[in-house]
Amino acid sequence: MEALLWTLAVVLILIGLAGVVVPALPGTVLVFAGLLLAAWADDFNRVGIGTLIVIGLIGAASYGVDFVAAALGAQRLGASKRAMVGAGLGTLLGLFLGLPGIIVGPFIGAVIGELTLNKDWKQAGRAGLAAWIGFAVGTAVKVGLVFLMIGIFAAAFFLSGGP
Repeated sequence: MEALLWTLAVVLILIGLAGVVVPALPGTVLVFAGLLLAAWADDFNRVGIGTLIVIGLIGAASYGVDFVAAALGAQRLGASKRAMVGAGLGTLLGLFLGLPGIIVGPFIGAVIGELTLNKDWKQAGRAGLAAWIGFAVGTAVKVGLVFLMIGIFAAAFFLSGGP
């Protein structure tokens, strides 16, 4: 049974890592679930509730990263709220087109959103660029946070003396 729990934990963590990059999957939730399952497989001997709470808080914070990165990127380049809504819709629609859609969806959505408000193609291009940069920075930060979660778990697991 323990081997099954560890295998499932590793699978959840690997799928979660992919989910950090692919917005259709709840990446940090899956990573946290895998880490929780791994702690459970060890009867919480090496990784306790306190450590899991810290890891969970980091995971929860990662969901705010997308919004903050997009807002800061848009604000720096003067994009409108419609451009940001367009970027969100472009990301959502891009999911159906695979990785290329996920990458270009925010850009195209922001450009279209900005063009509904302002017919200036140059400004629309800047809005698209802001959305894409926000998406890229947000993804990089989320990847870092997930590896921090895994690192904290690994440190607690390997540095504790165990039972």
